[in-house]
Amino acid sequence: MSGHSKWSTIKHKKAALDAKRGKAWSKLARAVTMAARLAGGNPNDNPTLRLAIDKAKGDNMPKDTIEKAIKKGTGELEGGSYEEVLYEGYGHSGVAIMCLAMTDNRNRTSAEIKKLFERAGGNLGASNCVAFQFQTKGVILVAGDKAGEDQIMEIALEAGAEDVDSSELVHEVLTGPDDFETVKLAIEAAGIEVQSAELSRVSENKITLDLNAARKVMRLVDALEDHEDADAVYTNSDIPDDVIEQLAKE
Repeated sequence: MSGHSKWSTIKHKKAALDAKRGKAWSKLARAVTMAARLAGGNPNDNPTLRLAIDKAKGDNMPKDTIEKAIKKGTGELEGGSYEEVLYEGYGHSGVAIMCLAMTDNRNRTSAEIKKLFERAGGNLGASNCVAFQFQTKGVILVAGDKAGEDQIMEIALEAGAEDVDSSELVHEVLTGPDDFETVKLAIEAAGIEVQSAELSRVSENKITLDLNAARKVMRLVDALEDHEDADAVYTNSDIPDDVIEQLAKE
């Protein structure tokens, strides 16, 4: 399972600060626009758009802002011409890192992402240098105090989940892309609050990090996530719960 997914359980303060700076809504709006551009503006026929809209609503984005983002994607409104770019490279301890960005200026974004890798002691690699290690999966997180391990495992596996990894901090449910929504709805139907749910890129070949290595890797991940064009960052790091708890106190 993804240690980086678990890391997200302690990033609420950072998310709040991003929202205040306007970054969160800007990124969410771009995700809605891109999803609408790629597969149409009807969320009933476009699962990627539906997920982007759910995320936007979860961050309290106004309905009219979401609708404008959809119309930009379908061409009903004029807007910036964005393209999706995947950056791949390595961080500390050889951790594989991928950064998915949406940009209206590929050259500018590429130069800036490269600098972020280098400043953190990593290096930006060529296309597919690490992408082959990752598969698209549904990742559903439920806080550890919202459900018992046996309960969440029974519900998730019966609904079609591939695996469940539980700890005191969080239950992490892994699904195939096609079963993602079914499993999410089954968990919610049982009255269990879902902390986050997204289609992510997950690697089976994990690198377990100690506290020092985790600090360095997360410094790069945070810098990439803070970049205005970054949409998502994926790693093959596995950060143990005790290390996460120590990082949360810093």
